[in-house]
Amino acid sequence: MGAIAASRFLPSLSTVSQSNNAVFLPAGAPSQHAAALAAPFQTSNVGTTALIIASRSGGKLDSSDDAAIDRVEQATAGLPGVVSVRDQGRSADGQARKALVVTESNGGNTGNPDLISSIRAQFAAANAPPGLTFNLTGPLAVTTDAAASGSQTGTNIRVFSVVFVIVLLFVVYRSVLAPLVTLIPAVMSLVLAGPVIAEASKAGLPVSVATQTLLPVLLLGAGTDYGLLLVFRVREEIRRGSAPKGALVTAMSRVGLSIGYSAATVIAALACLGLASFSLYRGLGPSLAVGVAVMLVAALTLLPALVAIFGRALFWPSRPKAGQQTTGAWGRVATRVVRRPWVVLVAGVILFGAPALGLVAFSTGGFTSGAPAGSDSAAGSAAIAAHFPTGNSNPETLLLRFDTPIWAHPESLSRASDMLSAEPGLSSVSGPLDPNGTPLTIDQLVSLHAQLGPADALPPSPPAGASVPASAYQAYRATAQFISRDGTTVQFYAVATAGAAGSQPAIHAVPALRAALDSVARAVGAADSGVIGLDSVAYDIDHYSTRDLLAIAPVVLAALAILLAVLLRSLVAPIYLIVTVGLSYLAALGAASFVFIHIAGDAGINFVIPILLFIFAMALGEDYNILLMTRVREEAHDHPLREALARAIGHTGGTITSAGLILAGTFTVLAIAGNSAQSRQLGFTIAFAILLDTFFVRTLLVPSVAALLGRWNWWPSKLARPTSPPARI
Repeated sequence: MGAIAASRFLPSLSTVSQSNNAVFLPAGAPSQHAAALAAPFQTSNVGTTALIIASRSGGKLDSSDDAAIDRVEQATAGLPGVVSVRDQGRSADGQARKALVVTESNGGNTGNPDLISSIRAQFAAANAPPGLTFNLTGPLAVTTDAAASGSQTGTNIRVFSVVFVIVLLFVVYRSVLAPLVTLIPAVMSLVLAGPVIAEASKAGLPVSVATQTLLPVLLLGAGTDYGLLLVFRVREEIRRGSAPKGALVTAMSRVGLSIGYSAATVIAALACLGLASFSLYRGLGPSLAVGVAVMLVAALTLLPALVAIFGRALFWPSRPKAGQQTTGAWGRVATRVVRRPWVVLVAGVILFGAPALGLVAFSTGGFTSGAPAGSDSAAGSAAIAAHFPTGNSNPETLLLRFDTPIWAHPESLSRASDMLSAEPGLSSVSGPLDPNGTPLTIDQLVSLHAQLGPADALPPSPPAGASVPASAYQAYRATAQFISRDGTTVQFYAVATAGAAGSQPAIHAVPALRAALDSVARAVGAADSGVIGLDSVAYDIDHYSTRDLLAIAPVVLAALAILLAVLLRSLVAPIYLIVTVGLSYLAALGAASFVFIHIAGDAGINFVIPILLFIFAMALGEDYNILLMTRVREEAHDHPLREALARAIGHTGGTITSAGLILAGTFTVLAIAGNSAQSRQLGFTIAFAILLDTFFVRTLLVPSVAALLGRWNWWPSKLARPTSPPARI
């Protein structure tokens, strides 16, 4: 009932999600400070803007073209939800004009389909002359087109994940009802958790598109794991001679604590992301933690209720009964491992060290995303690249703010232009003295301002009787994109010599560029300065993301260590349990670097992967450690440690393997069905880490280390006290 009510009365995640990574940066980030300086030229939230681009490929725009463009701009300005339309002038080749559309949209993950459609409808209604093409691009249009393209993909991920889990559960259980009983709590939790998280966003919880992507994968995978653990233990107890209800009571008394602590480790690790300065993580972690908490409640209430209702029929057509074997092949594997623990440990370290070598080529990327291929926004971006050279270069915008209008001290503008043009780190600089490719002297600029007034108030064509030449008129009118109406803010477009926009060299050159602009600002008397653009935003995202990883990792490790120590009553076991999972983290990240950078040719590993992989690898890895080690501790009360290890792995090996395959499979679905490099990389990397953890950490490293430690594994609890010599295996 709760899931139904939530989906009916609470908002959906898609209505509150943000896809523009820049909006998650702290307000004090240099690029965000620069964005505030750029407010006179655009809305402070760039994600709510769009660009109208009108172009004629066969020649220059004529008066009839200008008239059609004027009609489109005027009609767009009158649409509900449009704050203003600011014409940004002609291109240097005279074949295109563009205008900035500022809207009231919230810039969410879905964009604003109704408004974008309404703007595009004005293109057809303008009766444009043949050969004149209109396109709508810019952040809001790109987001809207991407959402339309990705909605089907998102549905596919959810559907394929459910289908995959059902198929694998049928294979694992070899029964009809058990897969459905296992999956129902996970699906219901997903239905309930999404609206709850969306409602929490109203209280200030940042919600990103990553939450939408990861929530179904995590809940379906983790929820199925908890179901497997309980159902397999119920089947084991029935095979030991218990009646179905008695088996359920025994199973819950034994595995209920494991499920609770397993979920607690995931929740604790995710909650630690709430300490991040980058609000994408600060919202993602708690959001997913809410989902896991909902899943835990379902696993401890709805799941056992369903198991009790169906009883022995849960396993039909198989018939578990007393006397059947309760251990599997994993017990024989564990027996061999604990006989030669040093050999296995060394081999395991080598096995994990080899893929970790891929970290030598590690670099980050994926800071921005473009328009989907074939969309109108993609066509508009191509038109801007063709007709506006600075747009083609994705320049950085350099901003200078003065305490008084530049018209009172125009020499500051001239000197700033000269100093920036002479800066060795910049290959080209465009500004108010060459606004559309037509040079203006500082005297001409001041004279035109005195004659014509603010440039952003001028019509596209000179008024009748104007004494200003048409070329000078158009050049001055184009300065509106470089000088604010009040004259106190000036911006320049600059292309760095370090490399193409978005490349690692260009991103790494941002600090030097900021330092150079600060020097210019001091020299010309500017009160403030800032750099905003693709590379500056990327640099800040990378900086804050890396800083958060380094700051949060110790907190996550400490939280997990405390939980493991309390559960296992040991101060020794948590150390190697965390270290072994750490090895799988490094191996997975190194393998991802090799696959995606060396083989696939990607520019880098998406910036969210190092920290998200760390959280998931640690949380989910310790999840399986808890399932294994609680059973080892249970067996160790009656058997020597090496025998307890073999028995525990024999009983839980099939459960952990099945759980790992299902969880890894859900992330593999994300990698295959995702429509972005981020989805492919994230899905592959986490799936690879889970498989390493499932088949090697749990079967090789953990048993070998535990066997070598012997009774010290449980220090300082009672199990660490000397007893009779352990039996040989």
